[in-house]
Amino acid sequence: MAAEVREKAADRLTETEAAEELARLAEEIARHDVLYYQKDKPQISDAEYDRLRQRNQEIEARFPGLIRSDSPTARIGAAPATGFSKVRHRVPMLSLDNAFDADDLRRFYARLRRMLKLAEGAPLEMVGEPKIDGLSISVRYEGRRFVQGATRGDGEQGEDVTANLETLDDLPRTLPDGAPETLEVRGEVYMVKSEFMDLNARRSAAGEPVFANPRNAAAGSLRQLDPKVTAGRPLHLFAYGYGEVADGATGATHWDFLGNLRDWGFKTNPLARLCPTPDEALALYDDIAGERATLPYDIDGVVYKVNRFDYQHELGFVSRAPRWAIAHKFPAEQAETVLNDIIIQVGRTGTLTPVAVLEPVTVGGVVVSRATLHNEDEIERKDIRIGDHVIVQRAGDVIPQVVRVIAEKRPKGAKPFAFPRECPCQLHTPAVREPGEAATRCTGELACPYQQVERLIHFVSRNAFDIDGLGIKQVTAFFEEGRIKTPSDIFDLAEKDQNAEIPIAELEGWGETSRDNLFRAIEARRKIALDRFIYALGIRQVGEATAKLLARAYSSLPAWHDAMSRVAAERLKAPDAGKPDEVGPAYAELCAIKSIGMSIADDIAAFFSEPHNLSVIEALERRIEVEPVARAGSEAAQPLAGKTVVFTGALSTLTRNEAKTGAEALGAKVTGSVSAKTDYVVVGADPGSKATKAKDLGVTILSEDEWREMAGLD
Repeated sequence: MAAEVREKAADRLTETEAAEELARLAEEIARHDVLYYQKDKPQISDAEYDRLRQRNQEIEARFPGLIRSDSPTARIGAAPATGFSKVRHRVPMLSLDNAFDADDLRRFYARLRRMLKLAEGAPLEMVGEPKIDGLSISVRYEGRRFVQGATRGDGEQGEDVTANLETLDDLPRTLPDGAPETLEVRGEVYMVKSEFMDLNARRSAAGEPVFANPRNAAAGSLRQLDPKVTAGRPLHLFAYGYGEVADGATGATHWDFLGNLRDWGFKTNPLARLCPTPDEALALYDDIAGERATLPYDIDGVVYKVNRFDYQHELGFVSRAPRWAIAHKFPAEQAETVLNDIIIQVGRTGTLTPVAVLEPVTVGGVVVSRATLHNEDEIERKDIRIGDHVIVQRAGDVIPQVVRVIAEKRPKGAKPFAFPRECPCQLHTPAVREPGEAATRCTGELACPYQQVERLIHFVSRNAFDIDGLGIKQVTAFFEEGRIKTPSDIFDLAEKDQNAEIPIAELEGWGETSRDNLFRAIEARRKIALDRFIYALGIRQVGEATAKLLARAYSSLPAWHDAMSRVAAERLKAPDAGKPDEVGPAYAELCAIKSIGMSIADDIAAFFSEPHNLSVIEALERRIEVEPVARAGSEAAQPLAGKTVVFTGALSTLTRNEAKTGAEALGAKVTGSVSAKTDYVVVGADPGSKATKAKDLGVTILSEDEWREMAGLD
């Protein structure tokens, strides 16, 4: 069902489905932001990332009351990583909205004309520039001398990379007379393709890991803690905009400002062009797309900006992006290769996912050898067979899909792929596809080793137990070594390690410090909220929102456990009943909870009908404390009923999700923006503009300690 929800259009989602989908998107986008902006190791393509953000925006537009405090639409990039001091941007470094085709661009023009109240024939000039695929930075000059450089970070603050930027030949150290006394220049650090290839060749010869593409190489090189390493890397800089400028000395237009940048010693992109009309903007896009393969650097689209600065100021900003600019993205790159095999991977809920094993092919400078085939229907729809020549598509660092088969090149004797009806695990349990579902699932539940690993990964994930130091790699390794087989084994890890033949500290990639940090993180999670515990179990269709509903309805783990056991027993006795009250009172009570119907109730019943699942819960009950939830409905249970709360800044004792969940349990509504209707703003470190706005509006501001006292957390 989770897969079906992901495929549903926003206007077909129920409120519960929308809430769970927004929660999933917030977590997934945040994870990819960290991988891209902090670690320079993206795992999905630009196109896939854009689709995640688009879906989030569509659902928020449909369900504005469900907009989360951690919504991706209000966030740019990721918070700065540790290792560099932080720099707060005096003018935020915003992201850009995207256009994916000519119609999107024309709608952008039409929208700006309406906002500026321009007549149909009135000029609206744009400047078009290639969108460089590199690392965004801001460089600051005071007294016309370079004093500081920073990465974009989360848009509000970035990393101080001043010493590293000083190694770039393209960066002027001083500005000539006539330049502003104070000037922040925004630009993109990039690496030339030929120099990237040379760098990778040297790294390969030295036995070092190679970079996936020039963007990763540029970002990784600039974000070195040792500037000497950066100095040895071939980095370049294109300047394209400004942040803070003394006396607003920018000129009247963006085109004029680009000329000023060149006069002051900066390099700007030579392909930039004035575009008086949408047709000329689209012509520039076609011209640059035609030159893309021969350019010495990577680009992933064209950026259009309203030329007149007075128009830019009038249009202003929305959320994380300016209204006066847009990025016209290139379509995903494609290549032809041979599909050598189709293998099956098994996910947390037993879903069998087919994966194409490809003859390695270079697509956009990256060698790829695998692509997802999604499900059985996708294979049949595209008639994909082993041995076929196929077109694969990527936009970034991975191949998201097989686009189509080249039928005329199909080898003789190629047979349609027979989707397995048995799980590839050692148990060889049946794989079943329920009527009306796209997914085929292994029926082995937690006995299936593939599902065990995926469920363990889910169990320690951020919105579940959130155990630092236990990621996909560590969980998989510990499972294969026999250290962890069930969730309860995690809480025995420290004790068993004392008598282990090979202690964790002696494993590759570990040491005493990382081991001790892991054990402390595990101990910190021996006390957990009921809704997080329920979510961590990985029951089908029970996402974050449903877990909260269950926690509030049943209040405590013993009550919920007992009720769900009765639900399972009742359903077992009446498997063919079509109405909740025909099944039994416990089942009917579960179905009566808002947004929980018979489909979800049946999945919960199935989970509690499996003895192994019950033993997992019982083993956890002996090792951890699950905090009860005050029942909804009473004034005492919800002292903040009807209140609106905003959290801002970095909280030191709570994660943002823990703070949000705790506030909602007290009856409060948590939002991401401050208004006159806000009752409390809880501030952590570096609270930013929300705290300032709260003060201006007279909204009550609470420290984290004051919030903990009000929420009864101390």
